[in-house]
Amino acid sequence: MRILIADDEPAILMSLDFLMRKEGHQVYVARDGEEAIQLIEKELPEVIILDIMMPKIDGYGVCSQAKALSPTYLPKIIFISAKIADSDIERGYQAGADLYVPKPFSNRDLLKKVHELNLQS
Repeated sequence: MRILIADDEPAILMSLDFLMRKEGHQVYVARDGEEAIQLIEKELPEVIILDIMMPKIDGYGVCSQAKALSPTYLPKIIFISAKIADSDIERGYQAGADLYVPKPFSNRDLLKKVHELNLQS
């Protein structure tokens, strides 16, 4: 499975990248929203793991653009964020997220959720 991880926190990128590769997935990493959109357009990942608060373009914007890319491109999008107010979570789902995971989170739990989402497609 092709997975894009977009987050501006290096520790999160490194740990998720390692874990997903260990599971046999093809992983792409982006450190800001602009880089995420470029990778989405080029690689068409099946799963996109997005932080909301990122430089250049926030996660909401990346999610909206990914969902609007093509009617046949239907990525599963998971938000990971420290923004846990009901309004933030609602906005994430309105932007097109399939799942919203609050930070801090367990990497193993997130991996399990990625697999569960992929089975639903």
